[in-house]
Amino acid sequence: MRSRKSLSETQTLQQSFVWGDPGLVAGVDEAGRGPLAGPVVAAAVILDETQPIIGLNDSKKLSATRRDRLFDEIRARALCCSVAMASVEEIDRLNILQATMLAMRRAVDGLRLKPRLVLVDGNRLPVLDVRAEAIVQGDAKVQAISAASILAKVTRDRGLDELHERYPHYGFDQHKGYGTAHHLEALRRWGPCPAHRRSFAPVAEAVRRAADAATSPA
Repeated sequence: MRSRKSLSETQTLQQSFVWGDPGLVAGVDEAGRGPLAGPVVAAAVILDETQPIIGLNDSKKLSATRRDRLFDEIRARALCCSVAMASVEEIDRLNILQATMLAMRRAVDGLRLKPRLVLVDGNRLPVLDVRAEAIVQGDAKVQAISAASILAKVTRDRGLDELHERYPHYGFDQHKGYGTAHHLEALRRWGPCPAHRRSFAPVAEAVRRAADAATSPA
């Protein structure tokens, strides 16, 4: 009886294929796997070779001003693009890896044009109905992935700015949900808000502390 291939083996096989003429190529990347709050956001971009965009790079290597400018240029000049997300509730229910794969699949499914090849940043692939290849550090190597990383990060950062307006004492506009000292102190002081990922250890600890405080005698 043949043994079933593991997920990692299947992904390695998918990455090793050499496809022919890829036709339309979409780049895919995500933002927000590590933070303690907010959704994980993914983007898919098919660039227009006749309208090159100067300055594309890994979004983390660009200033916020530069990202904002490129965000508008990508949306204006790409053949098509799509941004999608997985919610905090989905992250807590599925785990962050599976929620990230879900957001990536939604982004690809949302493209107006169907690519023949999808290039994904990292070493794992979402389940797609098109050919796909994972590229480690792809956001610094493949322009379409760089563009996707910019769309995902700017979209997520803007969403965290909106969260800051609702919950200003956490400082979401500064740390974007990451576990900085200020954020952890706010969690200890105020407890989690609805935007926090309760499956993440620092948030789970804050939930326990809040429950203990509520049940302790005065």
